Amino acid sequence: MRTSTPRTTGRKLISVAAVSVALVAGMTTSVAVAQAPSAKADTAPALAGATEAAPGTVAERLIVGYKSGAAEATSNKAASADAEAKGKEAGENLDFQRRLGTGAALVDLGEDLTRTDVADVIAEYRSDPQVAYVVPDRLNKPKADPNDTEYGKQWDLFESTAGMRVPGAWDVTTGTGVTVAVIDTGYVAHSDLAANIVGGYDFIADTAVSVDGDGRDSNPADPGDWYNANECGSGIAASTSSWHGTHVAGTIAAATNNGKGIAGIAYGAKISPIRVLGKCGGYDSDIIDAITWASGGTVSGVPANTNVAKVINMSLGGDGACTTATQSAITAAVNRGTTVVVAAGNENDNVANHSPGNCNNVISVAATNRTGAKASYSNFGSLVDISAPGGQTSTGTANGILSTLNAGTKTPTSESYAYYQGTSMATPHIAGLAALLKSANSSLTPAQIESAIKANARALPGSCSGGCGAGLADAAKTVQAVSGGSGGGSTGGTTFTNTTAVSIPDNGSAIESSISVTGRSGNAPSTLQVGVDITHTYRGDLVLDLVAPDGSTYRLKASSSSDSADNVNTTYTVNASSEVANGTWKLRVQDVASSDTGRLNSWKLTF
Repeated sequence: MRTSTPRTTGRKLISVAAVSVALVAGMTTSVAVAQAPSAKADTAPALAGATEAAPGTVAERLIVGYKSGAAEATSNKAASADAEAKGKEAGENLDFQRRLGTGAALVDLGEDLTRTDVADVIAEYRSDPQVAYVVPDRLNKPKADPNDTEYGKQWDLFESTAGMRVPGAWDVTTGTGVTVAVIDTGYVAHSDLAANIVGGYDFIADTAVSVDGDGRDSNPADPGDWYNANECGSGIAASTSSWHGTHVAGTIAAATNNGKGIAGIAYGAKISPIRVLGKCGGYDSDIIDAITWASGGTVSGVPANTNVAKVINMSLGGDGACTTATQSAITAAVNRGTTVVVAAGNENDNVANHSPGNCNNVISVAATNRTGAKASYSNFGSLVDISAPGGQTSTGTANGILSTLNAGTKTPTSESYAYYQGTSMATPHIAGLAALLKSANSSLTPAQIESAIKANARALPGSCSGGCGAGLADAAKTVQAVSGGSGGGSTGGTTFTNTTAVSIPDNGSAIESSISVTGRSGNAPSTLQVGVDITHTYRGDLVLDLVAPDGSTYRLKASSSSDSADNVNTTYTVNASSEVANGTWKLRVQDVASSDTGRLNSWKLTF
């Protein structure tokens, strides 16, 4: 959902079944498990950097410098014999390759060595008093920033405080081979995006909404979604055209290194624009068909999709529960292998009250500002999965999210760029990341993609009241994790949930709720996610503890006389790496002061 200072943000539903023009998005799901260390892993930590040719790439060769006077410093035969001897000690087959111009020896390590194997070889060389140094033959890559002229304004991609650390992911993947469906207002031509646009569809059946003179057809061009005062409901002010879908698409896959404009997160991916939102919003029925078609399903009267999407972006939404009709479409899309990413919404409210943010099987995205705190407008709650930069223009226009747009106030005129804010802007950051992950590892399922994103998130740099998911998404760390790199990430895991409600007595004894974890191997992760949904009239009274299977306790929340807000809807991160994963885990909740009551609605553990 987009909000923007110079543009009207609210749009009235055409009907109860219509999707709100406030252009939102939201959702739910699972998380991750740290990889169990190998038996020899303890020998590697001190040499971790020395074992790699590049992040995630084990060294294939070593450069060995011998001290002056050593035979190996000048004799190739001696250096070769030394390599053979040290390889034998380490249990590997080493091979002297050649002498470098500095006099150092280049030693080949053979094939299929692990980091621990390389560390063992390095240790052999370092223990030799005749060796001056031993370093990996490192792989170097161009390090120039993209040459896009506006890239320096895209703080959301690269700033250390609250950026999503996207440049570090580009060393591994740019999203090639993945199509992202942007289910939105359609697409208005833009030269900084055109190269990555593939066929989409216009699913708006009602001509009063489509304003393009016809119903459904294969042309998803955005004619503009402006409206006059009171045209979308009594008291609704006039609005200019948003070109919302084009702004969203630019964040995901704007052309990059083309010497102009902005850089897209997954600039090697393709965008399939699918039009469902027009004047005053869009109907559930059109959105359901768009989800179905985008993911490769069949829609009566619509030609088969030749650009099936592995990722769907829905920066849209409305109020109320997730309907069975919408949930069925989402579930079917996920079952076909498509990851569905939705915005949590812009009402500064619990996402549980807004669809599709409260649907199952989606990745629900909250928005953060340039300091890494929850943006003031962003929805929150236990159903939020992850946070991403959405911007906040109230603190300065440049603190919004810059992307592709059009200068036309009603109909298209010249192409442009503009700063917007909203969960609509946060959502394409995660859709772009999902495309990077799918490109890096094509075997990943939607559940694994979601789990990896959440497992490798970093703690929110700023504050969030009410629950902002697993934290701020980290593109570089997540891509490294799914591609087998050494970024310290986890590829994801499984969620276990207890939905049995338990009343919390006022100023009484603690209550406990149990979850039985089975099917895991080894210990719990260092980033165990504990999602909690508690209704309470004064949450400062509450003390929350996670109890591990062996009885160890982890304090999640202490009581606080200054915290007078209602409810606890959040996800805590616990370093439970010393605990065996399998077994009975408990959430212990106690009200330690009088006059307020509450209920534990549900809680979950994501490994």
